[in-house]
This record gives sequence, C-alpha cells and structure tokens, in this order.
Amino acid sequence: MKLSKEKIRIIILAFIVTLVLLIFALQLMQMQVVHGEDYEALVEKGWMSQQIVKAARGEILDRNGRPMAANAIGRDVVIDQAFLEKGSTNAIILKLIDIMEEAGEEWIDNLPITDTAPFRFKEGYDDQIARLKSTLGVAEYATVEDVVYHLKEQYRLEEMNDEDFRKVAGVRYEMQRRGFDLTTPYTFATDIKIETVPKILERSFELAGVDVIESPIRQYVSGDIAPHIIGRTGAIWPEEYQELAGKGYLMNDVIGREGAEAAFEEYLRGKDGTRQIYLNSQDDVVDVVDEQLPVPGNTVVLTIDAQLQKVTQDAIAAQIKHLNETYQEGEGKEANAGAAAVVNCKTGEILALATYPSYNLATFQEDYQTLATDELYPMWNRALLGQYAPGSTFKPCVALGALNEGIITASDTVNCQGVYTFYQGYSPRCLDFHGNINVINALRHSCNIFFYDVGRRLGIDKIDGYAAMLGMGQPTGIELQEAVGQVSSPALKEARREKWQAGDVLQASIGQMETLLTPLQMANYAATLANNGKRMKLTIVKAIKSYSFDETIMEHEPEVVEVVDASPEAFATVREGMVAVSRIGSARATFGGDYPMNVASKTGTPETLAEPNSTFICYAPAEDPELAVAVVIEKGWHGYTGAPVAKAVFDQYFFSSGSKSSSSPEYDTLIQ
Repeated sequence: MKLSKEKIRIIILAFIVTLVLLIFALQLMQMQVVHGEDYEALVEKGWMSQQIVKAARGEILDRNGRPMAANAIGRDVVIDQAFLEKGSTNAIILKLIDIMEEAGEEWIDNLPITDTAPFRFKEGYDDQIARLKSTLGVAEYATVEDVVYHLKEQYRLEEMNDEDFRKVAGVRYEMQRRGFDLTTPYTFATDIKIETVPKILERSFELAGVDVIESPIRQYVSGDIAPHIIGRTGAIWPEEYQELAGKGYLMNDVIGREGAEAAFEEYLRGKDGTRQIYLNSQDDVVDVVDEQLPVPGNTVVLTIDAQLQKVTQDAIAAQIKHLNETYQEGEGKEANAGAAAVVNCKTGEILALATYPSYNLATFQEDYQTLATDELYPMWNRALLGQYAPGSTFKPCVALGALNEGIITASDTVNCQGVYTFYQGYSPRCLDFHGNINVINALRHSCNIFFYDVGRRLGIDKIDGYAAMLGMGQPTGIELQEAVGQVSSPALKEARREKWQAGDVLQASIGQMETLLTPLQMANYAATLANNGKRMKLTIVKAIKSYSFDETIMEHEPEVVEVVDASPEAFATVREGMVAVSRIGSARATFGGDYPMNVASKTGTPETLAEPNSTFICYAPAEDPELAVAVVIEKGWHGYTGAPVAKAVFDQYFFSSGSKSSSSPEYDTLIQ
C-alpha cells in the first residue's frame, strides 16, 4: 500500500519528537541520578561558572633549536568583579598594594603620570598620554591637572591623599582599559614570587574577589640577543578589541606587538580551553568539568643563528667603542649607532640582524622610560627600518651595468685628474688623482671620476634598472616590517616638483642623491652580486612546527625572486674589483695580508647633513660565496671602519670550532 505524502510527514515528525524526548530524558536522568546531589545543592545557590583555560603561546627558537622566546609557569594575581562587594574596589586595591609593596613585588600600572605629587605627564609617553585623555574623554590639550581631576571624579578617589590616589588610579585606569567586568577578570600582577602567594591567600577574608592563579608567561632566555627580531607581546588595546574579538580574542589576552611575536601571531597563538565550575550553597566547588582542553601554539623556528647573532651584536658595539676611544674627531670618534645584516647567499636565510644601541627584552618594562627618552632610539630596528645612502658601495651596481651594456670593457680606462669637467659650471671632485684607471682599479680605489663618467654614459634609467634588479628599493621578502628604500630618479624629484638636472646622474652614480637603502637591502644586494645575479627571497623563518614537534606546519624552501640579465663575465670583473678592495684596497687592513679567505667587498662613506656614515658590503668566500654581510656605522666617517664587524662574522661562521654545524642532535631529529 502506497503511503500518502501527509502520512510520511507525520511519521517523520513523530520520529523527531520521540528522539528529542529520548535525549531530554537521558540528560534528565544524568542530572538526577549521576549528579543528583550536586545539582540539588546548586538549586539553592545557583552558581555555575565557565572559566577560560589559557593556552600556552608557541615558542620561538633559533635555527639550531636554542630557545629565544619560551614559556614558563607564572603566578598571576587576578581580581574577579563577580566576587567583589559593591563599593569595595578601591579599598581592596589599596590592601592588595600594601601586601605587594611589603613583599617587594610590582603590579601593572601604565598610567603615564609621575608616581608622586606634584603630578606631571611622564616624558617619552606621548602615545600613552593621548590614549589616557581619550579614555577619560577629555580634550587633547587637557593639562595634567585636568586629567587628575577626571581620574578622581571617575573612580571616586576624591577623599584619598596624593600617594594613595596615584596608586589606586593606576590600577583603576588599567582596569577600565582592560574591559574589567563580570565576565572579564582583571590581571593585577603577573609572575609574582611564590613566597608572596601565601601572604595574599591568608588575607583572603578581606580580599574578596582576589585570587592567585597559575598562568603561562613569556620567558626570554637571553633577552639581549636579537630583541628587535624576536619582538614583544602586549595587552590588547580597547580601540583594537572590536576587530580582534571577531578572531576569538578576549580583552585580557596577550598578542604579539612587534617582531616575530607579531609577524607569526597566527601560528604562535594557542587555542584556549574551557571548563565549567559548579559550586554548592557554601560556595564550595563540587565539580569541575573540562569542556575543551587548551591547545598550545605552534613553535616558530627562525633562520637566525643565536651564536652568530651575538657575535654580530658584540662586534658592532665593540667597533663603535673602539672608534670612540681611539679615533680622532672627524675620523670616526663621533660614531654612535649602527646596524649589520648577515644573509646566506644560497638560500636567502637571514642568519643575523644586529642593531646598536639595543635593549634587553627581559628587562624591557623596567627600562622603558630610559629607552623611550634615549636620543639614539635603541628600540628602533635600524637593520630593517634605518634607511641610509649607500655611498660608494653603490659603485659595483654601476660597474655591472656599464660592463653588461657595453659602455666599457674590463680594460677601458677613464683619466682621473681629481676633478670632473664634463659639465660647465659643475665640477665634482675625486679624493685623489688616479690618472688612467680601469673598472677593477676604480673599484679598488673608489675613484669618483671613473664612476661619474661611466654613470653619465650609462644613464639614470639604466642605473635605476640594474639597481632594482639587484634588490635596491625593493622588498626583500622578510616577514617582519621593513622599509623599502628608494633609488635616485627623475620621478622622485618630480614628485617634489623639482627638475632633474643633467648633473644629478653623477651623484646618483656614487650612491648619493636620494638613494636610501636598509642594511638588510645592502646585504641582499651583496648576496645578489655573489650569486651572479640570482636574487633570493629573504626570510627570517626556517620552519613552523607544532608545539610537540610532531607536525610540520611550514618549512622554508629557497625561492629565486629575480635573475639579473647580465653576463657572467660582467659579474666576474666586478668580483675581481671587489676582491682587490679587500686584498690591496681600502679594506686591506682587515682582509689583506694572510687572511685565509678571499673576501669581495666595497667600502662607502656617504655624506649626510651631519658627519659621514660608514657603509660596508661584502661576501665570502669570493670563489663560492656562502655569506653576504652589510654594515652601517652612523658617523663612522670611513667605509673601512665597518670591515672588522664583517670579519668577526666570517671568523665565527667559517673558522670557529663547530660553528657551521652547531645544531643539536635532538633538534636535528625533530626538524627532519
């Protein structure tokens, strides 16, 4: 018998209803039989709370498995609004601060106002002061007195003395910024000493809503190694929370703020778990149910070699100190800052990026005010964001273009008489009289007259074309924030409504005018010369692994971005000239004599509005290049002053015992 459509619908509906009732009956039975006593207790009080279980952040390792940013278990002091008695917040904060001060502990206080009266805005905290005014809803021009008045009024602190007001106001302001409410506890302090825990817990009767919990904290094993590359984590700002909430973040979460911590946030971030907590009428926990276990973040393996990074940092710091102590004014004594980049020519992996002056991630919070007001900006990543005129280190680019375009041959000469007279009314000079000089010796002696003439004949369009192919004014591929730089061109001047003059090409040919490169771009340029024109995409990440290392999320594969259209003979001639710089030219004091390896290099002394900088590029071994290095020393005066930094890198990489094969066996097993 064929069933009608209506009967079929009724049968299906009856089945669904029966299934729902069965499920409901099973849940009811579980509540009454399995957890009957617990739920009976909950009826009186009705307490059931869901708690977030924080996931550990993924770790950051160097290429050899050495931890650079790891995790440890810390103890955080938290305040839960759900357990605070109405109107008790300020009093409880004061009691908690008393305990912390007695125990020698610190707590979170980002209020950019001095700690004692008469109150002033803190120096170097302009962004934080603007954020404070915005949070309080006062005008941008509000004085510190205006801000103090609004803090007292908003947080009901009018009756407090100045000392207590400042302490409580710092906490209340941060509570507001962190979105403190019934569902979002506030982290008052992080990583307190274990000895402090009982001092808080034994006074729990007068600290309702205060608790100490275990929480994963960031630990920087050697915080002074590559701090600009590792970067920092930080709290979420209220103004960015709306966007981040859509990605599953909570207001009290920590995110990557700078460097690798920010660049690889999606990989480093773990997935929080949840648990249900049930309490009886006496507020005793009767059951804890883990609904979802936390999943730790992934491990990011950098291309950086921590040992080589430290050698590079130490070398540039030592060289600047050496210049300060032994050189005369006008010769390099004024040197005060710099950067260096080290690149694997064959793979594009970045092995070291050093910036001087620098800072320590482990003591960043304590040092912040000093760092923020330092005129040399130690927090600024000079290796990636500093843009410098290359000076004479640009000359190999012009030589390559001129050789490849047939403007010159390796044996053609230009007569240098110390002054260039091609243009009437404009006669730039050379530092010496070189007579008839070919391209190899012009590189060796850094003869300006030779490159004025060859650059003029090559033309600015061709110069710009070769510079771009060699990576100048181009992104390097690094995953971190970087400046792109620029190469002198008529377009740059036209953008400022200035006219390109015929003689401008002369200064462009020796790396002056408006050409600006980062130290990493300079190293990339040197690596491309070393590779006979094969420009690699640079990277800072070697692999991304699961936290337990049993899964590979991503692994770096060398990638060629561009191949310079130039003959092997042109590259060979440029290489010969650069080796001459090292052996018998301006870098001979470092790489001449019995140095056990041929290094191809070029020095530069670009002019600035102040003292000249020192720029130095090189690669080695010249016959089969592995490493390319670029060094910039601000106010270094002579290009050769950067050479000892490169030598320290080469000595460590090529000649230090075990340096090229220093990865641990344990890590080798895991990474394969």
